Amino acid sequence: MLPISDQPSPESQKKKTTASDSLLSRKNSFNSLASALQPYFSLHNPRTWLFLAIISLQILILFMARSVPLPLSFPHARHHFPGPIAAARLPSSAAAFVSPTDPPSADSDQCGSGKIYVYELPSFFNLEILKQCDNLNPWSSRCDALANQGFGQPAAGRLAGIVPEKLAPAWFWTDQFVSEIIFHNRILKHACRTMEPESAAAFYIPFYTGLAVGKYLWSNSSAKDRDRHCEMMLSWVQDQVPYKRSNGWDHFINMGRITWDFRRSKDEDWGSSCIYKAGMRNITRLLIERNPWDYFDVGVPYPTGFHPRSESDVAEWQDYVRTRPRPALFCFAGAKRGAIKNDFRGILLSQCRNESDACRAVDCAGARCSNGTTEILETFLGSKFCLQPRGDSFTRRSIFDCMVAGSIPVFFWRRTAYYQYEWFLPGEPGSYSVYIDRNEVKNGTSIRKVLERYSEEDVRRMRERVIEYIPKLVYVLPEEGLGRVKDAFDVAMEGVLRRFKEQEEWRFKWR
Repeated sequence: MLPISDQPSPESQKKKTTASDSLLSRKNSFNSLASALQPYFSLHNPRTWLFLAIISLQILILFMARSVPLPLSFPHARHHFPGPIAAARLPSSAAAFVSPTDPPSADSDQCGSGKIYVYELPSFFNLEILKQCDNLNPWSSRCDALANQGFGQPAAGRLAGIVPEKLAPAWFWTDQFVSEIIFHNRILKHACRTMEPESAAAFYIPFYTGLAVGKYLWSNSSAKDRDRHCEMMLSWVQDQVPYKRSNGWDHFINMGRITWDFRRSKDEDWGSSCIYKAGMRNITRLLIERNPWDYFDVGVPYPTGFHPRSESDVAEWQDYVRTRPRPALFCFAGAKRGAIKNDFRGILLSQCRNESDACRAVDCAGARCSNGTTEILETFLGSKFCLQPRGDSFTRRSIFDCMVAGSIPVFFWRRTAYYQYEWFLPGEPGSYSVYIDRNEVKNGTSIRKVLERYSEEDVRRMRERVIEYIPKLVYVLPEEGLGRVKDAFDVAMEGVLRRFKEQEEWRFKWR
């Protein structure tokens, strides 16, 4: 939950793209869809009308969302804690994963939507990447950030007096780009995992796509370097019998980063072109930020620092944030983007400072928020509302840090959350959040006045809705999950299986 690093985010290296490049990426997505539908496009074919309805809905969303995404994501290298990593958790050891020959027993009722088969990919695509944790970015070792099955180093020693003592061991210095590791370890213990591909409804590809490409994002690496791992993985997967049978429709993967890191249209542009590879077309992709116009992108929560160990941990944390005093009306944690004209974060920071009796600001300029500070967590815990502008892309991890702390998010772009995490957030945006159009704020609308219109009962009701959804926003510590309490991983797996089952029932597939 706590943003920590050895040094500031490398804003000076920020790679910009033009609006035309971004629109070209969208155009490529639509052209791919259209070409795939061509064999089925007949007014006498009932599936045509289903496809037209879906396309019409996506076009409607396109016109509603007027902003063009910046396909950028800047990593925050994590604070390097002293001390050895437990041998059993070292990413260089296969002991970091449960045995692939030891699946849990499956309950027939629990697996009504089907079972999951996990490909045994060559270690080159996962374990070998983890073994290179010292060299995964140009600034510092990533070994601490990837330790403890992706949760990072324990944070209990730094949280005294901020979180209940009993819950402190459930907190870690968790990096925002580790969901690939978390999902891999959890899925190996999933109750609906099967060792028989013939009985599977879904096929998981345990390729650490984000970690693999991350090594090449901050250097002058060639397009070939950035695509190499993905091309090799797709070559391997496309040679498997289940993939040949379904053409990838029942396959899914966690890609660990934002979708724009994998949507390079031209060799000289940012990132990898993995999503545009032919073999990836029909594979469902779990990402911390999705492209709302791509059916196969699914947004999943950013990992935060809270990883409950039991159902009682969840209940106790919910009670704690429910009764926590919140003297500040609203808060903002972030840094200005000096290189951006009329930077919106700067506007928010100024409003917050000018309303110091109602707003608590954490200015993350320089290295203030990147050295292990707990001030951000304290700020969220002590505020009724938290301001959530877009990050380096449309989303930011702070959304989930804020909500896990029981604070009500205030959004200024609908794509920051409403078009992203449909499986994980309430369907009624106004039940848990506030939306203020950014252009109104730029034209002088007072955020304080808007928030003061909400009565105490309104605030209580909205906070309760946020607290209700906390379990769906966190990744629990036990590999087997928590049973009755469904965390973000459980919700994602249920969603994937439900999607594949519906695809079969609706015959919503093309070759």
